[in-house]
Amino acid sequence: MEVIQEIFNSGIIFYLLLFLVAALYSSVGHGGASGYLALMALFSFTPETMRPTALLLNIFVSLTAFLQYYRGGHFNWKLFWPFAITSIPAAFIGGLVVVDAKLYKTILGILLLFSVIRLVGFKFNDEANIRRQNILASLIIGGIIGFLSGMIGIGGGIILSPVILLLHWGNMKQTASVSALFIFVNSLSGLAGLFTKSFHFSSDMVLLIVVAFAGGLAGSYTGAIKFNSSFLRKVLAFVLLIASVKLLFT
Repeated sequence: MEVIQEIFNSGIIFYLLLFLVAALYSSVGHGGASGYLALMALFSFTPETMRPTALLLNIFVSLTAFLQYYRGGHFNWKLFWPFAITSIPAAFIGGLVVVDAKLYKTILGILLLFSVIRLVGFKFNDEANIRRQNILASLIIGGIIGFLSGMIGIGGGIILSPVILLLHWGNMKQTASVSALFIFVNSLSGLAGLFTKSFHFSSDMVLLIVVAFAGGLAGSYTGAIKFNSSFLRKVLAFVLLIASVKLLFT
């Protein structure tokens, strides 16, 4: 028992979980901010360090995921830009708004549950059912997601991914690549906003980045190259379910 407690106190379990969270999220093009926040809360990080630390890790992991998917030829600029052009300023505005956190966690948690049900319960053909993207709708969706992301402090890819898939605007790997870059730019915007306020990074930031970066490399490599889209859809549904439970019950 003492040995287990010593391992827990040494941080080994935290860094192992951090690696796994980064790998799981990056395998579907996500940065993992919600997972990092949950881990830091569990291991008693101070509130002043949690949000900037999560955003910085998000930047590294989402960029890693994007580069892997981009190298695999899965990135679609036309799919990406309509979401990003409205989400970036909207995320900044959302970050300035003080909103009841419990209400928005509940709304987002319910939204993710519906996404999980759709992803698990309905078949998705990667190529046959792809539809033309509606630019106006994409601009509106990007702004809404960006605004919500600014309020809850994540990159927004966990919302964008199911939206693209359910509207059949891209296949699984295109969605992952677009979501990864979407998270990257929104996380940069959020971190830039924090520079206008007082905040602190974790004292172990370098080690945190190294571990998360390694997890991101492992996850994004397997997601972009090794595994098929059917597997990725199941992984994404699992990620969304975890996030939904966390939002609704913590």
